[in-house]
Amino acid sequence: MSRSPSKIAFEMLTAEDDGRVCKDIPESACRDQPQNFVSHLAALSFSKTADGLVDAKLVLSWLLVTLGSPAIFLGLLVPVREAGALLPQLFTAAFLRSLSIRKWAWALGSLVQGCCAIGMAVAAFYLEGAMLGAAILALVCCLALARSVCSVSYKDVLGKTLDKSKRGTATGAASSVAAGLIICYALILASNLFEKKIVVMTGFVFAGLFWIFAALIFSKLTEEEGAVEGGGNAFQVAKENFTYLRTDRQLRLFILTRALLIATALAPPFMILLSTVANESNYGQLGLLVFASSAAGLLSSYFWGRLADRSSRKVLLFSGLIAGSVLLMTCFAANAELFSSVWLMPLLIFGLMLAHQGVRLGRATHLVDMADPQTRAAYTALSNTTIGILLLLASGFGLLANYFGEIVVIAVFATLSFLGAAGAYQLDEVQTD
Repeated sequence: MSRSPSKIAFEMLTAEDDGRVCKDIPESACRDQPQNFVSHLAALSFSKTADGLVDAKLVLSWLLVTLGSPAIFLGLLVPVREAGALLPQLFTAAFLRSLSIRKWAWALGSLVQGCCAIGMAVAAFYLEGAMLGAAILALVCCLALARSVCSVSYKDVLGKTLDKSKRGTATGAASSVAAGLIICYALILASNLFEKKIVVMTGFVFAGLFWIFAALIFSKLTEEEGAVEGGGNAFQVAKENFTYLRTDRQLRLFILTRALLIATALAPPFMILLSTVANESNYGQLGLLVFASSAAGLLSSYFWGRLADRSSRKVLLFSGLIAGSVLLMTCFAANAELFSSVWLMPLLIFGLMLAHQGVRLGRATHLVDMADPQTRAAYTALSNTTIGILLLLASGFGLLANYFGEIVVIAVFATLSFLGAAGAYQLDEVQTD
C-alpha cells in the first residue's frame, strides 16, 4: 500500500515508529497526525517567513527612514507592534478558548495579517513622509491585533492536533525553514541587483500571499471539538492576583528587569535612523541588517536556550550587559563619525539581536521556572499586563528623539539595558532546588 506524501514527510522529520502510540491526543486525532503535522509545518513556515518580511524593527523602520517619515513614527512602530499583539490577548483569550473549533480563529487572523501586508505595499508605492508613517502604523496596529488572535488560538490547536513529542519538531522545523528564506531575502537585498524599495514592496506582497496561503492550509487541519470551559480572562486574573506584586519581591524584580530589557526591542529603529542621518549612503544597508539579525537568531538561540536551562538569571544578566555595551558603542560610533563603514551598523545590529534573543529566551524560562503550578497563570497575567502597558508608554521615545536626537534615545536605552542587567543580578537562581 503506497504512503501519502504527508506520511512520508512526517516520518522523515520525526523518525516516526508506526508502533508508537500517541500519548496525549485522541486516537482519531492520532490517525490524522501525519497530515496535520505537515499542515502545521507549512502554515508556520509561511507565517514566520511573512513575519520576517515585514519586520517592524528593521524592514519597516528602514522604509520609513528612507521615505522621510518623522522619527515619532519610528518610535511607535515596535511599541504598537508588541503591545498590539500582547494586550488584546488579556481580554480575548477567554472568548477564543470558548470556541470548540479554534483553527478558524487562527486562519482568520492569518488572513487579516496578509491583507495588512499587501496594504503596506500599496502604501509604500503611493505615499511618503508623514502620510506613509501614519498608514504603516495603522496597518501595523491591525496586523498586531490579528496576530494576537493567532497567538492565543494556536497553542490550543497545536495541543489538540499533535502529540507532545511532535510539537517542538513542527515549530522548530518551521523556524528553520523561515530563517533560511529570510536569509535568502537578505542576500537579494544586499546584492544590489534590484532597487531596494522595489524589493521591500515585493517582500510585502509575498508576505501577504504567504499569510493567505497559511490561512488556507491551516483551515484544512483535522481538528476535533475541544473543551470550551476553563478559559479565564487574563486581565481579570491579573486584577484578582495583584497582591502578588506586594508580597513577592522576586516577581517585582522580574517584571522590573523584563521592563528595562524592552530596550533591546525598541532600539533598532533608532539605530537605523542614526546611521542614515550620519551617512546617507547607509540607506542601502538593509540587506546586511536583515542578514545580521537572522544570523544572530540562528547562531544564538540554541546557546541561550541551553544556558537558560541552567540559569535563566544569567541569560538575562549577560543579555543586558551585551545590549548596553552595543548601544554605548553605537553612541560612540556616531560621535566619532565612524558610520562611513558599511559593516559597522550590521555588526552592531548583530550584537544587539544576540542580546534580544537572550532576553526573549531568558524571560520566558525564568517566569515558568520561578512560578509553581498554582501561581504560574497569575504571574504570567501580571507580567504581560504590566509589560503591555509599558510598551504603550514606550511610544514616547519617538518624541524624545524628535526633540533631543537619536543619540540621546540610544544612550537612554543603553542605561536601561545596564539597569536590566543589575536587576537580573538580584534575581534568584530558579533552576536550582
